[in-house]
Amino acid sequence: MPPFCRMFSILVVTVFLASCLAMPIKDPYSYSSAVGQGGGTPFASYGEGRITAVRVWEINNNYYYNYNYNSNAYISGFQLRYGSTWSPVFGREGGEKQEMELFNDESIVEVSGKYNPADYICKLVLTTNMGRTLSAGLPNQVSFNFYPANMGNELRLLSGRFNGAGITSIGAHWGLVYMEGAGNSTLETALETVTPTS
Repeated sequence: MPPFCRMFSILVVTVFLASCLAMPIKDPYSYSSAVGQGGGTPFASYGEGRITAVRVWEINNNYYYNYNYNSNAYISGFQLRYGSTWSPVFGREGGEKQEMELFNDESIVEVSGKYNPADYICKLVLTTNMGRTLSAGLPNQVSFNFYPANMGNELRLLSGRFNGAGITSIGAHWGLVYMEGAGNSTLETALETVTPTS
């Protein structure tokens, strides 16, 4: 191979490698936009570390009226545990409670369910990376399905709105959890510790 071709090949490879290094890093966080009517008080769950347990309350008002079956099931409230600390209850503790405690290295990787555009979230299903689910409510109305945009991400928080009866809208925030020693912290906290400050 002539020296010119060899030098040209080295130049092409060098430019290619430099362009790969210059590519921006993907944002490690993503957001699944809220669904639902959205009336009431806004909320956003919060806590340090990984989500380790979930509680969801559901109201099932099923009845017959003039020989017609009516189902008015909805999610009245929920609570997340971060590490060993429970968040406040968002919504209210009304109706039947469903609870799931996550195993070590288990995380929530999908949030799905049904919502009524006129009022409440009707069904909420939380699925983990180990294939386990917590399911509350009844499958009525319009479907939604939230999952992270980036591989390896997990549920970090839920946000939305609630009123005096239940959850009127819900959205999901996804990200990485950085594990450091015995405690857990979010990737954002981890980046702050390695980023030099001026």
